[in-house]
Amino acid sequence: MRAIVVEPMRMPRVEEVGNTLKDLQQAVGGSIEVVPAELGDDALVICNEEGKVNGLTPNRAVYEENSREMLDIICGKFFITYAPFEAERFQSLPPDLAEKYREKFKYPERFMRVNNEIVAVPFKPVRADKER
Repeated sequence: MRAIVVEPMRMPRVEEVGNTLKDLQQAVGGSIEVVPAELGDDALVICNEEGKVNGLTPNRAVYEENSREMLDIICGKFFITYAPFEAERFQSLPPDLAEKYREKFKYPERFMRVNNEIVAVPFKPVRADKER
């Protein structure tokens, strides 16, 4: 299935991800978890369930839909897929949603503590081939 793959310190990309449990686990490097990321559009974020516990690199923040209040930080690689309510399996993201979420998670974020709060600061990598 076609999904948006998002890795820490890299810009998102469209990639084919298998649809078996083993494929999904391989894509995130461990047990999978569906993150309630307030995406809407029947799109879901799938990440490594133990990303924070295992010390994976902080990747992107998840925000309240109508504000910039940070709800969570996803650690490690994740992907965004399509899951209409009536479907039994995850499906490829339609092209319009793929572009929407590629744009939404476009820039990597660095996380820092400011005045006792965690702040995410987006940044643009110098060049795609120099992404870290």
